[in-house]
Order: sequence, then C-alpha cells, then structure tokens
Amino acid sequence: MLVRCLYASRSAGPIGAETLDAILAQSQAHNPARGITGLLCVGGDVFVQVLEGDRDAVSDLYGAIANDPRHTCVRLLSFEEIDERRFAQWTMGTIHLENVNPTLLLKYSPWPRFDPFAVSAGATMRLLEELLASGAIQRRTG
Repeated sequence: MLVRCLYASRSAGPIGAETLDAILAQSQAHNPARGITGLLCVGGDVFVQVLEGDRDAVSDLYGAIANDPRHTCVRLLSFEEIDERRFAQWTMGTIHLENVNPTLLLKYSPWPRFDPFAVSAGATMRLLEELLASGAIQRRTG
C-alpha cells in the first residue's frame, strides 16, 4: 500500500551546504532500495519533507527522522494512503525556498514567507505541487 507523509521540522543548528548535502546524499543512497520517493524543502531553519512509498518503509523512515538530532519540533502534517505518487521521479528532490518568489508564498500563506507550522497541510502540499509544476525542484535522479 502506498502512502504519503508530509512533515515539518526546525533545524537544531545552522543549515549549511554541508549539512544539506549530507542529508540529500543519505536519502539518495538509501531511498531507492526502500522504494521511497519525495521532496525536501528548506527555508531558513525550516524543513518540509514529503515521503512516498510503502507504509512500513515510510513509517520507519519518519520515525528515524523524528529521532534525528539534526531536527527539532518535528510535526506530522499529514499521513495518507495514496493511489499514485506525485514525486515518483525523485529519490529526494530539493527546493531552497529562499529562491522562491515571495508572491507565490503569499498565495498559500498570510505573509510572503514560508511557515508550514502556521498553514494547513493542504496549503503546504499545494505549494509543493506548484513548485513541482514550475520546475523549481533540483537534484533529479533516475
């Protein structure tokens, strides 16, 4: 059974290029064998991630992420059964939200900055889908 998990967290420390590269390298190395696809968004000290795949594999990975000391304030925004993946072509794509037009962020939020803790999971997912459609995702694999 396929599921999609959407969560947000805050970084326990500065999100430098080395930290982000390590997270992405780990995802891209391990996710294909687990059948997990998804997207990681970074903005300021906030992470938002979508994980898609088998229920047990996604649940196990989310549990590991929730216990990862690089994250604080880990919040599950949604966990749902799905018929098909939206991010099937990404072992883990990435978006740097600092590079996104603030007008687009304002479309889904009361202010022109990204705060998934203050908007609905649906609004967050619609923003990610619009970013996917716009070609804003980097590090395509496959």
